[in-house]
Parts: sequence; C-alpha cells; structure tokens
Amino acid sequence: MKTSWEELSERQPVATKMLKNAVLKDRVAHAYLFEGPRGTGKRELALYYTKVLLCENVINAIPCGNCRNCKRVDSGNHPNVYIIEPEETSIKKHQIQQLQEEFAKTAVESNRKIYIIDHADKMTTNAANSLLKFLEEPVSITTAFLLTEQVQQILPTIQSRCQSIHFNPLPVRYFEEHLHQKNLQPALIPLLARITNSEQVAVEIAQEEWFAQARALVIELYEALVTTKKDSLLVIQQNVSKHFDTKEQVQLMLDMLVLAFKDMLYIYAEQDNNIVFRSEEALMRQALNRYSLEKITTCLEKILDAKKRLTSNANMVLVLEQMIIELQEGL
Repeated sequence: MKTSWEELSERQPVATKMLKNAVLKDRVAHAYLFEGPRGTGKRELALYYTKVLLCENVINAIPCGNCRNCKRVDSGNHPNVYIIEPEETSIKKHQIQQLQEEFAKTAVESNRKIYIIDHADKMTTNAANSLLKFLEEPVSITTAFLLTEQVQQILPTIQSRCQSIHFNPLPVRYFEEHLHQKNLQPALIPLLARITNSEQVAVEIAQEEWFAQARALVIELYEALVTTKKDSLLVIQQNVSKHFDTKEQVQLMLDMLVLAFKDMLYIYAEQDNNIVFRSEEALMRQALNRYSLEKITTCLEKILDAKKRLTSNANMVLVLEQMIIELQEGL
C-alpha cells in the first residue's frame, strides 16, 4: 500500500486532516464510521491509518513503511489486524463472533488490535447486534473501522458509538488525471469521472459494450429531443429493451442524459471546460438559441423524477416513455 497523508489529502482533505490530528493529539477514537460513495478512498485511508497506529517508528503521524508492522499491514497478514467482508451478500453473525474470539486472544505484536468491516451496512440484524455488544465492551485496546456507502442502513445505536467521518465524491479534475493514466479513450474520461468515483469501476465500464451503446443512445435521444428530427419515443422503444437488461443500466443511461442537459447550462454560464459531451457542443449552442434556462432546468427535473420512479417496481419502458412525453412538453 504505497500512499501517504499528502496523497490521501488530495482525495479527502477533511477526513485526512481529522484523522492525522487525532494521532498527533493522542485522541484516536475506539471506533470510526467511514461513510460515503464507492471509490472515495474509505478502505485505503482505513488501512493507512492502521499502519500509522501500529508502526514501530512512527514520527509525526507518519509511518516508517519499513518496520515489521508496516510491512505486515501492507502485505495483509498482520496478526492484530482483522478484516471482515460480506460472505456472498451479507455479513453474518458468525463472522462477528469469530472477530470477538480472535480479539479475546493475547495480542501478538502490540497491545492494539484493529478491525475493519467493509460494507458494514450489509450486516444481518444478528451480526449488527453482536457488533454492538463488542463496541460497548471491547476486550483490549481496539480501534474499529466500519466502512459503508449506505450509512442509513447502519443501526443508530452503532452510529452513536462511532466517530462518523464523511467521504466526499472525488474532485473531478483529480479523478480525470488518474483515469488518463489508465489508457482509456480520452473522449470517455470526462463522462466516466462523473458517473463513478471508482477507478476500477470506470475501467470496467469503459470496456463494456453496453456502456458504448448507452452513450450512443443518450446522444441519439438528446439530438432527437432538441432537434425533433427523430421521434424520441421511437428511439426509446427500439433501444431500451434491446440493449438494457437491468434498471441499474437504465439509471446510468439517465445519469448520462442529465449530464448532456447540464452541458447546456455550462455553456450558458460560459464554463466550457466542464462540458462532458464535446461532440455535441455545436448542437447544444444552437439549441440554446431556442430553449431558455428555465426549460433546461425543467428537463433536468423530469429526468431526475424518472430516476426516482425507476427505484420502485415500475416498468422501465413505461417510465422512460412517460419521461419523453414530459420532456417534449417542456421543450
């Protein structure tokens, strides 16, 4: 794990500052709740903080990186560091019980023991209740890290026993710079940097055929809406069932459509450097001669409303057809 406070601070300046100050002031909490979107560095920061807490030669909250403890944390085999992840779809009671049993043993390398629960929101009710008891009565000098993208799924009683630290979405420019190092198509990077915070997810999405189809469909649909040269409903009816199998894929398509209309706002505000769909810039500028700021805002509201309806059991095609009708009325 080659990283540093400086690198982590580029991604999460507030969280990094809070944690570093806690070490410097000797105010390390017994439990932390790291909550925020996927790919925002929660696990990376938890592991680095673990190394800081266990390093034999730490100076000014900076681990040496060379001692036995640092190397074991980096390699993932430190005997006093325990990581729990979901088994299939959930974290089960027996996993928390195994954690308790391990921590009841005498510490091998130091007095401090650390555990990280990734996707803590996926704990079953029994697992969460077992963890609650463990948080209330730790068996040794213990530091816990609970990582989640869905903080509302964490029991309030568990939240109250942790120091909560929010992780913000990554700065777009920072993320774009890192994606350029992944040898992705340059034209896709502004889009990828806005639909995910995870480098791994961005790379995976960029390589999937349905993503290319979704992007092409968004452009076709946008052009149909703002020029009326094509039937927007026909575009939806011919493509959605053919190219998209899940509501998650359609949600992503709508996210891209939101970005297309936001591009018009950026042009309106003379913030051209934020445009995502560069290939459509000329068309967008022409559209601004006909469509007011109010109409564009209305379109964004209609698309976001469709995204909400998709979270229920509503039929995908029907939701999109209704959205198209509303968009045509707005334009």
